[in-house]
Amino acid sequence: MPNAYNQLLDATIQHLEDLQSRGVRHVAVAPETLHALAQPIVGRDAPPGRPEKVSPRKSDEPAARPYQKTISAPVAEQETLLALPGETVPTTPLDPQAKTAAFAALRERALACVKCPHLASSRKNVAFGVGSIDAQLMFIGEAPGADEDEQGEPFVGKAGQLLTKIIQATGLSRADVYIANILKCRPDTPGQTAGNRKPTSDEMATCIPYLHEQIDLIRPKVIVALGATAVEGLLGKTLGITKLRGTWKTYRGTPLMPTYHPAYLLRNQAMSEKRKVWEDMLAVMEKLGMPISEKQRNYFLKG
Repeated sequence: MPNAYNQLLDATIQHLEDLQSRGVRHVAVAPETLHALAQPIVGRDAPPGRPEKVSPRKSDEPAARPYQKTISAPVAEQETLLALPGETVPTTPLDPQAKTAAFAALRERALACVKCPHLASSRKNVAFGVGSIDAQLMFIGEAPGADEDEQGEPFVGKAGQLLTKIIQATGLSRADVYIANILKCRPDTPGQTAGNRKPTSDEMATCIPYLHEQIDLIRPKVIVALGATAVEGLLGKTLGITKLRGTWKTYRGTPLMPTYHPAYLLRNQAMSEKRKVWEDMLAVMEKLGMPISEKQRNYFLKG
């Protein structure tokens, strides 16, 4: 049975090869990580067949960390591209031109994606994302519907129109935020002339690396997850959106607020449900340091 070192090494190599197959040529690596990667092998966790290297050290020097394969990349390029899943996105500002170019390249790869043949053959358009790539606020839904598939843009149907109104109620516009889905293609509905279906776990797992790159390039200060499926796709199996909404979580180092999907509010017109979503948005506004008027605080409250 492979030891923990080999398991980690195999997983890392597999992930890097996947990135390479999708056209990614660099990954962001923090300076302290590079320092750790350059340390010699010590201890019993060293890979089999490789001799241990133990260098004499002074008594006041820290012990060397276990060996890991060194990954090098030009510093300027380290700061312009994505972090590996699970890592905190670097805080150093990205070069605007490099960021724009990287985002354009990412979009082209997503538009040409055929990793899910059944989705690629049934889609009309890829709904990559819309908004500012410098946005502080990012909304993430589950997948495009019929309207989104037709126009190639997320959240343009009735639920999208309601989302636009929610965004505008905060004092922002769609152009100020970024809107994306976990799945970029509409889930196919063979034999159906209308309606949607929930994306499968495999479909979301296949497509979510595109979303990871979007997040890592945009670097929003806050993410809003819209609906139970989006929350499941981002955070895994959870307690459900009813219990999670309004509770801050963290995703890829970014504060995440789960809330109801706008489609839910179209089905349930109760003032109390609208107020719950608005309370979540008030918390988002506060997290972003946005001004909140008394009128905004009192939305959907009974007079």
